[in-house]
Amino acid sequence: MESLPEAARLRNAVIRLNRRLRQERGAGSLSPNQLTVLGHLRRNGPSTPGQVAEAERQRPQSLTRVFAELEAEGLIVREPGTTDRRRSVLSLTEEGRRALERDMAERDAWLAPALETLSETERGVLALAAEVMERLAKAEVRAPEDG
Repeated sequence: MESLPEAARLRNAVIRLNRRLRQERGAGSLSPNQLTVLGHLRRNGPSTPGQVAEAERQRPQSLTRVFAELEAEGLIVREPGTTDRRRSVLSLTEEGRRALERDMAERDAWLAPALETLSETERGVLALAAEVMERLAKAEVRAPEDG
């Protein structure tokens, strides 16, 4: 595969930037899994626990504690489903939306001035790269089988 070195370089850069953005979050911030759940509900609206887990490529059991924590903190609500009352539906509360926005603002507070250290051309390249990375994140491709 010709693009493997390019893929490795991109992966490494994304991981390093993600790590730095996590470091810029304040003490007592939401956990990565909590952010994942809140972000999913913000983007997609009310969802079942299974839908959240599937979309985030996690097992529902792995998120059970996260759902309970978010519910206890008043950041999400769990209600019976309308068609199948045995299945619960999770929704983002206004407090959950504010918590997510605070977390994003903390990271943006570091990123905005960091972007100012770049040239206008470099910022333009990153704006284009952000659009391309969004499309890449949605790509439906399978990794080749080992063997």
